[in-house]
Amino acid sequence: MKDMKKTVLTIAGCFLVTVCSTAQMRWNQRYQQYIDQYKDIAIEQMKRWKIPASITLAQGLFESGAGQSRLAVQGNNHFGIKCNGWDGRKIYEDDDANNECFRSYSSAFQSYEDHSRFLASGKRYASLFDLEITDYKGWAKGLKAAGYATNPQYASKLIELIQLYKLYQYDTAKGYDKFMFEHTKDHGVSSAALHPIKIFNKNYYLIARSGDTFESIGQEIGISYKKIAKYNERDKRDQLEEGEIVWLKKKQKKAPKDYKGRLHYVRAGESMYSISQKYGIRLKSLYKMNGLNPDHTIQVGDGLRLR
Repeated sequence: MKDMKKTVLTIAGCFLVTVCSTAQMRWNQRYQQYIDQYKDIAIEQMKRWKIPASITLAQGLFESGAGQSRLAVQGNNHFGIKCNGWDGRKIYEDDDANNECFRSYSSAFQSYEDHSRFLASGKRYASLFDLEITDYKGWAKGLKAAGYATNPQYASKLIELIQLYKLYQYDTAKGYDKFMFEHTKDHGVSSAALHPIKIFNKNYYLIARSGDTFESIGQEIGISYKKIAKYNERDKRDQLEEGEIVWLKKKQKKAPKDYKGRLHYVRAGESMYSISQKYGIRLKSLYKMNGLNPDHTIQVGDGLRLR
């Protein structure tokens, strides 16, 4: 137990009050965004290290406050691992004692990797690897019994998170989204600064924030900003406005199949371009589907085919 206190951030006193209260237990959009952002890393880690993805995600959620703790924001440390035996970057935080040393990482992926290695190399956790990968309850109880945390409710909190957010579904995943994995893995951007990526119409997109440029987004995603501008049918020097949709791959020629026979009725302030962005359709294709010329001006109330 003492060795563990030197190595891992314990939750005995509810290090983050918001973490403990949130886990008591209502569905939270911020928690879901964290899951969407890191589930592919958790699955990739499960494939290599044989740790249930549900357990990894639940621990990351609980210990980092869904990525909002100071350790996660400033040090990319999602699992509260301390500096024992560490020669890398460091960050200091009050825990069992004042101004304790914690490991600091260049990316969330490094934190996830270090956490997996820590469990896999620790003798006290060896018996957990004999459990079925789907036995998240056994893992949660085993982590608590092995001294991972002093909080007497640690196991039950992990189980609650897993059940509330259906994290167990990832324990049977056959694979993971490699695009999402690479986005989150390591591009020299703080994990707290990453844009949540969403999927629609067989494509990936994010929502621009104030101050975003195609270049800054390209650096974060690891894709040429010139390509991203081209995917969005824009000039690479164009300014982005907060709230804009930014597609990360070439847009489709039509909307998804469930839009067959449905029309989009033009609203005030919309343009053919904004509508094409909303549905992830190439602008030229939207004009063509509706038999319109590029110089045509749409009117409020017009119905547009989407496929």
